[in-house]
Amino acid sequence: MGIIVNVENYSFTYSSAKKAALNNIDLKLHEKEITILAGPTGCGKSTLLKSFIGLIPHMYAGSLSGRVIIDGIVVHDAQISDLATKVGYVFQNPENQIFMFSVERDIAFGLENLGIDRSSIRERIDWAMSLLDIQSLAMKPPHEISDGQKQRTALAGVLAMRPKILILDEPTSLLDPKTALDLINLVENLRETLGMTIIIVEHRLDLVSRIADRILIMDKGEIVSDGAPRDIFMSDHPSLLQVGMPTVIRMYKALSSRGIDIDGDGPPTSVDYMIEAIKRWKK
Repeated sequence: MGIIVNVENYSFTYSSAKKAALNNIDLKLHEKEITILAGPTGCGKSTLLKSFIGLIPHMYAGSLSGRVIIDGIVVHDAQISDLATKVGYVFQNPENQIFMFSVERDIAFGLENLGIDRSSIRERIDWAMSLLDIQSLAMKPPHEISDGQKQRTALAGVLAMRPKILILDEPTSLLDPKTALDLINLVENLRETLGMTIIIVEHRLDLVSRIADRILIMDKGEIVSDGAPRDIFMSDHPSLLQVGMPTVIRMYKALSSRGIDIDGDGPPTSVDYMIEAIKRWKK
């Protein structure tokens, strides 16, 4: 798989700050990869993502060195509107990006701003609503729908732009466990059906680690851990204290410390995997 995000020796300091928000970041993300971005508040996650969608440097003043390249486009040289068809961003609180008087009109908003013709807009709206199973909400005002439905509406508006990269900022934070699980399953399906590269900022690692190819942990403006979920969770890096170990990994480590080897291939990263591993061990 090719490289779709390339960050080269990238640093950024806000004009009002004394310390750099990002320090010499080098990062490559591959097509169709699902990556979790984790770390404590103020570690640089938001600044890095703003750099992916062009808000930095075009809307936030500061000193910058290095460069960010998104699908062959150097962000510093591109317009935000050009990047909108490359990277889609769904905010932590979907109400921050839903403001039209109906779900259908909200999905159309970004497409209209890009000057896409009316027939194509209609086609994309129908496609996005069908993909997310929200056709029945088309004419509903956003304030009348549930948090989970608002999340899907915001996501539909982003997907209608046909980006290659999808960024989800704390997508489960406002959702109950069942709705959050439904959303994570939907995200996994988007990668499979659309071939999207997906970046998820998330603290509920129990939910998302099972679908991730990779976990990046940031601290103090740097990437301090980078690897497959199993490798990250089994390391003793102090950064793990900042993001919270999934329950199944804590259980696995507790059993291993007592000499119970339930899975010779390494730790499970989901509850279902853990259950099956215990069943195999008991046999």
